[in-house]
Amino acid sequence: MSKFLIISSFLPSVLNFRGKLLEAIHQQGYEIHIIAPDLTSFPAEHEKLLELGYCVHEVSMQRTGTNPVADLKTLGSMYTLIKKIRPDYVLSYTIKPVIYGTLAALLAKVPHRFALITGLGYAFQNVEYGSKRSFFQKIVHGLYQQALSHSHKVFFQNPDDLKLFQDLKLLQPNLPTVVVNGSGVNVTDFNVLPFPVNTQNKPKLSFLLIARLLGDKGVREYAEAAKLIKQQHPEVEFHLVGWIDENPAAIQQSELDTWIADARLKYWGKLSDVRPAIAESSVYVLPSYREGTPRTVLEAMAMGRPIITTDAPGCRETVIQGENGFLVEVKSVTSLVNAMQEFINNPALIEQMGQQSREIALNKYDVHQVNRHMMQEMGLI
Repeated sequence: MSKFLIISSFLPSVLNFRGKLLEAIHQQGYEIHIIAPDLTSFPAEHEKLLELGYCVHEVSMQRTGTNPVADLKTLGSMYTLIKKIRPDYVLSYTIKPVIYGTLAALLAKVPHRFALITGLGYAFQNVEYGSKRSFFQKIVHGLYQQALSHSHKVFFQNPDDLKLFQDLKLLQPNLPTVVVNGSGVNVTDFNVLPFPVNTQNKPKLSFLLIARLLGDKGVREYAEAAKLIKQQHPEVEFHLVGWIDENPAAIQQSELDTWIADARLKYWGKLSDVRPAIAESSVYVLPSYREGTPRTVLEAMAMGRPIITTDAPGCRETVIQGENGFLVEVKSVTSLVNAMQEFINNPALIEQMGQQSREIALNKYDVHQVNRHMMQEMGLI
């Protein structure tokens, strides 16, 4: 039986973002192996993967650190594991798995090596504007260039990320690349639900943002827009789902405490199932500075919600301006407030645009279509 290995830096993301892909590959008769760090921190996810019949292996990896000694240990640990597993195919995603997983797979002579670029994050902040790259960015970009030169194909989730990698010369000219429609969304799990109502059973206007609480997700712009809107429309609700991550761009706990204390935001914390929060919203908002393709936007679209997001890489692909939502300027609170005001002034847009969102989710982002495309490109079917 052929073996398929996926390498991740965060075990919960394997089920959340790659679960349906692994299921489809498993159904094709492949033995599934997973490499990830910190298995003991996620016992429920670990157990679920084992129940599905997958083999899960632990690797030593600091998800966000830049310690070269620790990273060399990660490379060595991955190489040892991959030699033992002897997979026929390997797919790595997120920064450290792509870099060290691809290099380890090369050393272990894995015949089919693939990388998936799901978003660019901190190491690529501001580089598209031609600003001088930091020493850290140069190191990371050099490592990407080295690792990807040993991939057989690189998957991107939007055309802007592919273009940036080409502009920065991180891809060999003859290296095959493919743009896929994000991670897709399971349109049967995320079905259309009625819009929320108030205690008098009348429609209420409720905005929602789901994200890791990072500055570059636009969380501060969302909180500031909420404050400004509520001065004129105190009845409008603003919901926030997420958590403060170990990341240089993370917001401060004191900022979150202030937003909760002054009642501008209703904070849900971290949710394993975001559907109840989406059901409580009328409009989904993601003011992110850059994404791969944002899964939360796809989930909200599948549930028939209109979208406000930025005219930024990865985000702009999800919205047809004026049809299923509005695109706003990156880092612009004014632009965000104006888009929210459109829904306050014309509530009929909510249902109308929400229907368009569902249609786009069905036609473009269905997880089964996205996975079939990836599997064909990897030669698995």
